[in-house]
This record gives sequence, structure tokens and C-alpha cells, in this order.
Amino acid sequence: MSFFVYTSFMCHCYILHSKSLDQYYIGHSCEDLQERLRQHLSNHKGFSSKTKDWTIVYSEIFNSKSQAYKKRARNKNMEKQIQN
Repeated sequence: MSFFVYTSFMCHCYILHSKSLDQYYIGHSCEDLQERLRQHLSNHKGFSSKTKDWTIVYSEIFNSKSQAYKKRARNKNMEKQIQN
């Protein structure tokens, strides 16, 4: 008898908004989304460390990290086009 383990994980593409900065942060992660938000709100270095009022305004679930990364890249590209 043979067994195999099927592990399913979800990756997210997400957008955070900071009201105090009036800015957005676009990210992707295969971690629990609430845990990832907690990390953004913790003391660390990086763009999202500028403030502690980030909220999730968008998230989309993907079956793989590469799919989530591609969506993040498309969102960042769209953001650049809007700013120009």
C-alpha cells in the first residue's frame, strides 16, 4: 500500500492602505494573511515600517507563489501607469 500527502497552501496577492500616509503597499505572501499584516505592523525596517495604520483593502488567493507574484507584478505595473 502506498500513501502520498497532498498539501494545499494558499498564497495571496494583497494591497494594504495607510490612511496617515495616503499610500498603498502591494505585496504577496504564502503566509496567513493576518500574520503577514501583523508583521507589517511590527517593528521592522522597510517601506511598511513608516506607519502602523496599514489595513488590508484587497486580497486575492492563488494556488502557487508564482501566480501570486505575477498578480503582484501586474498590480505594481498598473500602479506606475496610473501615477504617470
